[in-house]
Amino acid sequence: MSILKRLPFVSLVLLLLTYTTLGWVISKTYAPAPWFIWLLAVIAILVVLAGLTISWRRLTEYSFVLFKSNLKSFSITVLAAFLFFLMIAQFRVFLDTLVIIAAAVLGKIDFQTAGFTDGQAFCFLSIFSLTGLALGALIHKLI
Repeated sequence: MSILKRLPFVSLVLLLLTYTTLGWVISKTYAPAPWFIWLLAVIAILVVLAGLTISWRRLTEYSFVLFKSNLKSFSITVLAAFLFFLMIAQFRVFLDTLVIIAAAVLGKIDFQTAGFTDGQAFCFLSIFSLTGLALGALIHKLI
């Protein structure tokens, strides 16, 4: 079967639209956005997508390293409490982030259902996410 027939176009379009919105917001908020803001956004996108496409077995191996000592467990707990505070304090930003992550999760599930490997899913999700980010910045610049 052709790879184009197996692609989940609905979730990819949704992913493209959400990241286009993110690119628009970054471009609008930081009028001429500095290069390090874009670099930070790209790195954050790739880290989130890598975290979503990593296998659960590897994720459990990494989590065991984090909780081996009491100091690490305490630090993770304090960090989680601080992130929860930020979530409540900046609820609008949290909702926008939640929509972006939900679109990426939907894409991951659709790729997994279509029989793609984790690496292929990461590549397609990364391409569409970064294209959407650039498209949002370009649309804001043109309008």
